[in-house]
Amino acid sequence: MLHCRGGIFYVGHSDDLERRLVEHRSGVVPGFAHDHLPVTLVWSETFPTRAEALAMERRLKGWSRAKKLALIRGDWPTISRLASSKEKSRPSTSSGRTET
Repeated sequence: MLHCRGGIFYVGHSDDLERRLVEHRSGVVPGFAHDHLPVTLVWSETFPTRAEALAMERRLKGWSRAKKLALIRGDWPTISRLASSKEKSRPSTSSGRTET
């Protein structure tokens, strides 16, 4: 998860995180992050398969900003509370991009 200019979060997945960060930071890759430079890596996780990484990316894109901030902090009680909340919340971003 990247923190972008304006406080926006970008969620994606990659087989090579370091390469992908260089691409994002240099502006080589057009798209959401390119349009919101600079970017800072604020959360990452390793998954056994690309399919699992993509599933997590899609799940996170649906999370509220508050839930993403709790994830960044590692605040599992807040994530659990927000997940069980009856309130509907909008995702903090709606980017449908699933680039590598």
